[in-house]
Amino acid sequence: MTGHARISIAAWGATVLGALVLTPVFSGPFLFVSALLCAAITGIGVLLQNLRTPRVVVPLVQLVVLVELLSLFFLQDTLKFGLIPVKATALEFNQQMVNAMDSINRFSAPLPPDSHLTLFAVSVISATGLLIHVIAVQLRQAAWAGLLLLIMYTVPAATVHGGLPAMLFIPPALGYILLLSAEGRSRLSRWGRRISGVSHLDAAEPVEASALGQAGRRIGLSVVALAALLPALLPALPEGVIGNGLAGGGSGTGIGASISSTDPMLDMGKNLTRGDNVVALTYKGGPNGGTYLRLTALDLFDGNTWRIAPRPEGSKIDGDLTPPPGFIGDLNKVPQSKMEIDVSRSFRSQFAPVPYPLHSISLKRDWRYDGSTLDVVSSGGQVVGGKKYNVTSYDLQPTPEQLASSVNGRPDQYTSSVPTRTPTEIKTLTDQITASAKGNQFEAAVLLQQWFRSGGGFTYSTENARGSGMRAISDFLLRNKTGYCEQFATGMALMARIVGIPSRVGIGFLPGTAGKDGQYTVRMHDMHAWPELYFQGTGWVRFEPTPSARVATTPNWTVPASSDPTNPTTAPSTAPITPGATDDPELNRPNGDRNLPTDTGVAVTGGGNWFTNGGGKLIGIAGGVLLLLCIPWLIRSLTRRRRFTREPGRASAEGLWAEIRDTSRDLGLDWSDISTPRQTGEWLVSKLPADTQPQAIRLARGIEALRYAGDANPTVDLRTEAVAVRKALWTQAPRLRRWRARLLPPSWRWYLNRGSTEASDLLDEFDLLLARLRSLALRRRHAG
Repeated sequence: MTGHARISIAAWGATVLGALVLTPVFSGPFLFVSALLCAAITGIGVLLQNLRTPRVVVPLVQLVVLVELLSLFFLQDTLKFGLIPVKATALEFNQQMVNAMDSINRFSAPLPPDSHLTLFAVSVISATGLLIHVIAVQLRQAAWAGLLLLIMYTVPAATVHGGLPAMLFIPPALGYILLLSAEGRSRLSRWGRRISGVSHLDAAEPVEASALGQAGRRIGLSVVALAALLPALLPALPEGVIGNGLAGGGSGTGIGASISSTDPMLDMGKNLTRGDNVVALTYKGGPNGGTYLRLTALDLFDGNTWRIAPRPEGSKIDGDLTPPPGFIGDLNKVPQSKMEIDVSRSFRSQFAPVPYPLHSISLKRDWRYDGSTLDVVSSGGQVVGGKKYNVTSYDLQPTPEQLASSVNGRPDQYTSSVPTRTPTEIKTLTDQITASAKGNQFEAAVLLQQWFRSGGGFTYSTENARGSGMRAISDFLLRNKTGYCEQFATGMALMARIVGIPSRVGIGFLPGTAGKDGQYTVRMHDMHAWPELYFQGTGWVRFEPTPSARVATTPNWTVPASSDPTNPTTAPSTAPITPGATDDPELNRPNGDRNLPTDTGVAVTGGGNWFTNGGGKLIGIAGGVLLLLCIPWLIRSLTRRRRFTREPGRASAEGLWAEIRDTSRDLGLDWSDISTPRQTGEWLVSKLPADTQPQAIRLARGIEALRYAGDANPTVDLRTEAVAVRKALWTQAPRLRRWRARLLPPSWRWYLNRGSTEASDLLDEFDLLLARLRSLALRRRHAG
């Protein structure tokens, strides 16, 4: 077997072994398909190399084969004549990748075996295999291929909740050893064993310098180095670089925001406290003063998290939706509002923001709705970002008298459930707050709302990051009394269940900011949570326990039946207009919170400009990429400057000779490391014009004298000759070659290879030292 074939097969094996770490993340036949595709591109590579195809052509052909195989396996319907990928293939592939990324954000591991997720996994593994083949076989740098295997391991290890099983570290490590061993065997088959057969060692005790032994020591050293460096680097990484697991969310500091079906409450908190306050959507129409837009309702509380209860498959949107759950009146007499909603592409959610209760919506294909909540949700991994649709909703305005006279009802098995480990202190506190309601559920709900908004001494602040589990709610209700809408909504929902009112938590947006032509603008920091309580005959009714520091008014129907319905609990006309002031004397409203709203009930936001709304970050990223690309040029320029500014002497002359060597390599000339200075001078003369040839000869003779003549002048100055020779070489080269030499000088890559070689030599010296120590120990033992 030829050396390149051996390394190619080892690269395939390393890729497959490395891909085993993805089995806790993806499901389905992704591993088998990936192994098959990697085997195909490996076979193509071996065949082309046996045919002595130019090295630059081999990976290009492999890439074409990979694209064709991916298209045949996953995108066959888009191929022309069933074989040729066309523009439609590329567009469909892009859409599948977008769907896959959305599913990764929405679902927890293991991900479902959907076709777009399988395509994503196979594409990533196959592309990684191709890169490993290029690095190990074409560039002959198998050790660097280990970085790809390391990335393939660390990404799922850092994103899967609970981490990966420890045993899954073994397959990629074995794959790396296999690859290095194959490369070492290939090298040894050409040049012989580097450090075996040492004369002073006993032939019966050979030096342990096999390729496998060397590879093992290299891996050990690399692991120790990573173990020392990674703990120092990881704490400095910003949130979102690694992520918060495959359970949705994503970066908290990136442009835009997302809401997943796994933990919408967690995502809302991230968007409020750490997300960018960009535009989420705009809308026209609807009730005067704007309207709440709901995404979904969390109806299951197990004591740890509020989440979406199990639901049947959504109903297809075909005409009007089902009537609002629990409403028994004549819907024909209920006013309706029409709205046009335009969602920004920066808002990634499988839920469509809609008013409640929804009557109809123009979204049809790939969208479904749930009859119990009237949520509108994507059925095929689509996101609502970029969608523009029309909706019609019922403008239900129940009176306090209607709600007060409603009978008890139980809409489902989830919304009345109180966790068994609910503290007795919360139950006692709830009974004390609602005692004056005398069993009337609506009166009890109003008392709870008033207690949260004014009577309980609460402080609104987004600094509370403890969430809404039972321990967090207990601390919020009984001790620190500081939080934001998440704690207020879940706290009231739990207390409502304690007094027998079915409740759930709505997630969505506040009405937003009114603009020109009746258009409302809703931003990410307008995200909000509120409790919805169930009253038989009316259905689900929104309450607003979050204090006026966030939301100035409460719904008109939440006024007690004994009060004047025209005078709401917190009327807009009496809301404070001075920042930091409050009409509730017991409410502490902190100043300076960027998320606090004005007294219109919406968050304070600045329009900003292109730079503040993400342009600055884009400029920074572009600058960083440009700086990274300039590193070879910068290193090369500084090296050249240092060489020409040295004082005349032996070191200066050798530096000038090295500069001519590097300039020749940068310009694509074939500089020989094994030629003598005289031979190299003759070679330079053949490349230079006649007026510069004498300087090249003097430079070469000067280097020769300094190296080999004992009586040479050690202070000879060869800078003038070096400048002339370099300028002539530069002038003779084509313009394209000169630009390449400026931006990506090949000599810089040569130094990297040289450094890798020297590191390898150092490890081989370590091998030799171990062998000598072992031999010395054996001799002393035998002598004793």
